[in-house]
Amino acid sequence: MEVCVDSIDSALAADRGGADRIELCSSLLEGGLTPSPGVISTVLGKVSSGVFVMIRPRGGDFCYSNDEFQAMEQDVLTAKQLGADGVVFGILTEDGRVDMDRSQRLVKLARPLKLTFHRAFDMSRDLSESLEDLIRLRVDRVLTSGGEQNVELGQSVIANLQRQAKGRIIVMAGAGITENNVRQLVAVTEVREIHASLKFSLPGPMRYRNERISMGAVKGQEYDRVVTTEEKVRSMAAVLSNINPQTAQSTT
Repeated sequence: MEVCVDSIDSALAADRGGADRIELCSSLLEGGLTPSPGVISTVLGKVSSGVFVMIRPRGGDFCYSNDEFQAMEQDVLTAKQLGADGVVFGILTEDGRVDMDRSQRLVKLARPLKLTFHRAFDMSRDLSESLEDLIRLRVDRVLTSGGEQNVELGQSVIANLQRQAKGRIIVMAGAGITENNVRQLVAVTEVREIHASLKFSLPGPMRYRNERISMGAVKGQEYDRVVTTEEKVRSMAAVLSNINPQTAQSTT
C-alpha cells in the first residue's frame, strides 16, 4: 500500500497507519508537484515507511521545456542526496509517447533509487506501447488507472496491462481506490500494489478569517486542509491484509 501525501502531518499519519510506502508531493490539488527539500528532509527523519519523492516541476501536461527538465534533474539529485528511497516521474513527447531520451537520463541519474513512472502513463497515446517502453527503460513500476478517470472505469485495462507485464515491471493501480472497491479491484486485476490518498478535508485551526480575500481559485479554500488520517490508512491496511488476488476472486 502506497499512500500519496502532500504535507508532513499526512506523511506521519500514513506512516503510523501502516503504509508500506509514502509518495511525497506538494499540491495534490494539482495532481502532485515536487516537495521542498525541507519537507523531504523532515519527513525522512520522522517516518519508517519508504519515501518516494515526486519529481514534477509544475502542474498541467507532462511535456517539459529544457529548463524544466534541468530542474527535474536537480530535484532528482536533491531527493537522492537527502536519502529518499525512490523518485516518481513521468515525461511525454508532444505526440503522446514516453520521452525515452529524457526518461533514460533521469533513470541513470536516480539509480540506485527505485523509480515509478506516474500517471503521465495514462495520458500517453498507447498504453500497451508505453508499458513496453517503460520495461525497456527498466523502470521499477508504473502507476495507472488504466487510462481512465479512476480505477473502477479502468480495471479491465489494468488487468490487461498486468498480464502484459508478466513480472517485468510492477503495475500499481491508483486513482479512486477506497475500502469499498479495493477487493474487487484486486480480484479483477490481480495487482499486488495499490496507490491511494485516503484524504479528506477539514477546517484549519485559524479562528480569525479575512473573508474579503481569497488566496486561491476557490474562495475560502485557504482555511481548509486536505489531509490523510491514520485511521483511514489503518482501515485500508486491515482490508488489504485479509485479501490476495486468489481469495479476492473467490469472494466477489
